[in-house]
Amino acid sequence: MNLQDTMYNWLSIKVVANQRQSDQAAQDTYEFFHEILTEDHLVSDLNVEVSHDYYVVHYRQNGEEDSKKFPVELIEALLTSIENEPKYNHQ
Repeated sequence: MNLQDTMYNWLSIKVVANQRQSDQAAQDTYEFFHEILTEDHLVSDLNVEVSHDYYVVHYRQNGEEDSKKFPVELIEALLTSIENEPKYNHQ
């Protein structure tokens, strides 16, 4: 999986995991993508900035600072989908 796709998946599940702290599957999936970023892509110093339209992920890779920008509606689509599915919202 390339860096762009990995970061997109990591950020999408990070948003879910932050909103659904007791959802163990979300927490485990977040950790899985975090490992891929740090171990396979050698990314460090991840920092997420949120604006009205975009999530911007700042990071370091191979000693270089970089960032990637993702539209809010794209990143939050997974959370919206999960929240709209009754089987995932049992208490």
